[in-house]
Amino acid sequence: MMGLGRFRASSSAPLLLVVVLALLGVVLGGDIVHEDDEAPKQPGCSNNFVLVKVQTWVNNSEDDEFVGVGARFGHMIVSKEKYANRTRISLADPPDCCTVPKKKVAGDVLLVHRGKCRFTTKARVAEAAGASAILIINNRKELYKMVCDQNETDLNIKIHAVMLPQDAGVSLEKIITHGDSVAVQLYSPDRPVVDTAEVFLWLMAVGTILCASYWSAWTAREAYIEQEKLLKDGPDDVLTIEATGTSGIVDINTTSAILFVVIASCFLILLYKLMSFWFVEILVVLFCIGGVEGLQTCLVALLSRWFRHAGESFVKVPFFGAVSYLTLAVSPFCIAFAVIWAVYRRVSFAWIGQDILGIALIITVLQIVRVPNLKVGTVLLSCAFLYDIFWVFVSKRWFHESVMIVVARGDKTDEDGVPMLLKIPRMFDPWGGYSIIGFGDILLPGLLIAFALRYDWAAKKNLRAGYFLWSMVAYGSGLLITYVALNLMDGHGQPALLYIVPFTLGTFLTLGWKRGELRNLWTKGDPERVCLHMQAAE
Repeated sequence: MMGLGRFRASSSAPLLLVVVLALLGVVLGGDIVHEDDEAPKQPGCSNNFVLVKVQTWVNNSEDDEFVGVGARFGHMIVSKEKYANRTRISLADPPDCCTVPKKKVAGDVLLVHRGKCRFTTKARVAEAAGASAILIINNRKELYKMVCDQNETDLNIKIHAVMLPQDAGVSLEKIITHGDSVAVQLYSPDRPVVDTAEVFLWLMAVGTILCASYWSAWTAREAYIEQEKLLKDGPDDVLTIEATGTSGIVDINTTSAILFVVIASCFLILLYKLMSFWFVEILVVLFCIGGVEGLQTCLVALLSRWFRHAGESFVKVPFFGAVSYLTLAVSPFCIAFAVIWAVYRRVSFAWIGQDILGIALIITVLQIVRVPNLKVGTVLLSCAFLYDIFWVFVSKRWFHESVMIVVARGDKTDEDGVPMLLKIPRMFDPWGGYSIIGFGDILLPGLLIAFALRYDWAAKKNLRAGYFLWSMVAYGSGLLITYVALNLMDGHGQPALLYIVPFTLGTFLTLGWKRGELRNLWTKGDPERVCLHMQAAE
């Protein structure tokens, strides 16, 4: 990443880190294993797979609620809680329920172990013993969809069959073994057709790019006005300004764009191999450092409009150089905000703090890191497109699981995923959980969209004749299609860039080609700068 250019000394480390970590973002689905997706439906084995709530009562007191998945065979699970019966649960004997139990169970729910025989065999044996339902404990913590073999017959199974993750099944088994009375209630509430959390998350992502693009374009315009003023004093001043570059701005080149993805891939493998509680704690600390930098930059930019004198007065600080008084005043608040979030990040409302830090960080990066032309933007997004597809789908061939999803989900830790995500709780979904989007799914397309607005302003184009409006529409459409695909492909993790990049980049390239401006966009990327050079040469 040495080819990226010049960072401000006070922000290089956290911003460089965040740009790399941004590629870890991916829109996720559930954690249901899909090894059986191609199994055909047949009479008696044609149920749709549904998540099942398993509410437990221990000694007549309401206890934990677990989540399982219904089988393709057996009786359908009711959707309303009021229609679900509370039934006593007992352990199967033998535990695998592959042979006739030693005693009748008289309507109980049987808790059995996976293995040694087919799922349908277990269900038929349990039904013959008088069970009203069967809960099968998986041998892994993921949920596995139970199907029927193609050559099976006699599939008229009339009891419920549900798979439980390993940790839930073991927990229930221990309680029953200790002699407590356990009852369960099985039901599968319907999810809302439209997830309001995804709507707000869509607005959040689009709004973040919108704000960052206007800030980036405004900064570029101010720099151009400053250059014009210096131009009146003589060409030598202009050449001096261009030689030194705009303070704090990083122009990515083609090599950096490729190295960006290579380094991010290496870092992703490192996370996958070393993922643990302590490693996630390190990621949280790094996220807080970047979040403090982003929040501080955004607040200083906003407050400097009202406290101009404090923003333009500087004092030397060891290790940081010249720092404005306004920055010194804002920094304690930003640090305290990040520390409070880190300490209380597991509480229900902590997503608010994570989103504030994340949005501020993304906006700051988009204001500082820039693509100079369409060529660099195309290389960057194309590499990110292939990166997302490879680490979500293709990596399963070598690692036997999706590396991207495992890392983003925070497997092997007690954390609910890595912190490089924006998320909103599904408040009206009976299943709860969060709708999430990775930083990379906003930041990387945002670099191209911010370039579009800077180009439009430099070329004095209105919204309709420019590229920014259509790029924003394309991004919003691509993100919308991502969420549609996520809901249609039940439980599959979806790389958002798979849909966003073709929409955004394809729209930009098509418009540039139709308007005859593709060559200038591809190589120069700044019509006003060309004019400025010509004037300076004269």
